[in-house]
Amino acid sequence: MSRIGKLPIDIPAGVTITVDSDIVSVKGPKGELTVPHLSDVTVALEGNQATVTRKDDQRIAKAQHGLQRALLNNAVIGVTKGYEKRLEVNGVGFRVSGGGNEIELLLGFSHPVKYKAPEGILLTVEKMNIIVSGNSKQAVGQAAAEIRKIKKPEPYKGKGIKYSDEVVRRKAGKAGK
Repeated sequence: MSRIGKLPIDIPAGVTITVDSDIVSVKGPKGELTVPHLSDVTVALEGNQATVTRKDDQRIAKAQHGLQRALLNNAVIGVTKGYEKRLEVNGVGFRVSGGGNEIELLLGFSHPVKYKAPEGILLTVEKMNIIVSGNSKQAVGQAAAEIRKIKKPEPYKGKGIKYSDEVVRRKAGKAGK
């Protein structure tokens, strides 16, 4: 039995879940998200809890059991609390400006780099930190990864864009005589 799949999902007040044959819709105070309804599992709503059960013990059903529960739980958290990722910009002369859905980065290139966030993602700039927030865990993670990809942290001085909880392994520089 899937350890994650068998856990029930608590549905907070103000959140409604609608189960259709091919999608599961989750509505809450921070918006609406849809999750695909996988073929080998069923989603049952009982009071203020949702449970995911698999139809049989096939390998694909076992795999989809935990996946369906995790996707549904992430959607419930997304429409109630939302998700955020924090990025730090390190480097002499590096600057970040803007906010909302577009930021401008000065990262030592010959030109400023502009990043436009996809719909549903909010970018906030605080000094040399970028906060990516939204209600979809996947979209927030993807936007943060795209921003980090512009200038990854390098191992000698640590210059670049990194996640706030990321640890950059530093290398020793050139050995002098």
